[in-house]
Amino acid sequence: MTYRIGQGFDVHALAAGIPLTIGGVEIPHSMGSQGHSDGDVLYHAIVDALLGALSLGDIGTHFPSDDERWRGASSHIFLAHTSRLISDRSCKIENIDATIILQEPKIGSYIDTMRLNISRILDMGADRISIKATTTDFLGFIGEGRGLAASAVVLIVERSSHD
Repeated sequence: MTYRIGQGFDVHALAAGIPLTIGGVEIPHSMGSQGHSDGDVLYHAIVDALLGALSLGDIGTHFPSDDERWRGASSHIFLAHTSRLISDRSCKIENIDATIILQEPKIGSYIDTMRLNISRILDMGADRISIKATTTDFLGFIGEGRGLAASAVVLIVERSSHD
């Protein structure tokens, strides 16, 4: 077996009048994540980490922001596509460790639902998915409430043809 590590990062501006969706959960807030799709930074960071572990480029390679098919699309589509790529290569996700960086609102009460959403899409145990939330202590554009970000690290097991 071969172990492969991937890391992903995504950042979006916040704007009034659009939903705030993180980890497939719509979170009540006066501002939402601006993006070509639904702007789900957590899903996007995880997709980039998984694609990186597989050496398959990034989310923009598979779902270009200049392609109108993806305007307003739910990011679960991106995660499901990536899950199929992993299965097609006889790989298995061992674990995911992700961090959401957002000054407000507080999102701790939504993390278990995010973990369940991801576990269902990727067909893996929620106990192998860690999601943490942090702030920037009011520093920078995230601390000023103008944006949010997420980072993710994944470990994938690739079964070689000799196994």
